[in-house]
Amino acid sequence: MKVTAFARTKQGSGASRRLRTAGQTPGIVYGGTEAPIAIALDHNALYHALKKEVFHSSILSLDMDGKTQQVVLRDFQMHAHKQIVLHIDFQRVSAKEKITLKVPVRLLNADDSPAVRLNNGIITQILNDVEVSCLPKDLPEFLELDLSDMEIDTTVHLSALPLPEGVSLTVQEDQDDQALAVSSVPRDYVEPVSDEESPDEAAGDEESPGEAAGEEDSEA
Repeated sequence: MKVTAFARTKQGSGASRRLRTAGQTPGIVYGGTEAPIAIALDHNALYHALKKEVFHSSILSLDMDGKTQQVVLRDFQMHAHKQIVLHIDFQRVSAKEKITLKVPVRLLNADDSPAVRLNNGIITQILNDVEVSCLPKDLPEFLELDLSDMEIDTTVHLSALPLPEGVSLTVQEDQDDQALAVSSVPRDYVEPVSDEESPDEAAGDEESPGEAAGEEDSEA
């Protein structure tokens, strides 16, 4: 994705407030061998870009004063009560240095799994994204996990997530092998009765104590 920015010379809370009044969002670009640069971006374009998943998990081309540099989104602040982007941070990336970034996880074929198709279960996704480490050229837009073989009452862990070549997970030591998705039977699920015999038919086949006693009296 391309992002257009403008260098700004005036900084401070007053200057940032004037930028926002003019429909712009203050930000900063840092990292690499160059010094940090204060920037401004069109607020409306930025606001709509932030709604896109790819904007958060891919290498962005930042165009500023005719010069393009590769960056990733590192942070942004929103107004507590209004749909206003207050500030945004970008980090420069080098083609030769690994970066860490969160990428989305997509679950595939959940409805075709035995857990759902045969047992009327539900599959709950525990982690919507994971942090990976790789060179910029190897950064995936998202990761996919096929759940077509998932059974009921089972858990799929991070270790089952296929990773592209050159990509690794940055898992903390205390996180171990985290749960990625779990399958379970809904609490209000009622197991269907077999077509061979309904509950009413089964009850009708049983003799009541009164009927049994009546038969004995008639035989006597």
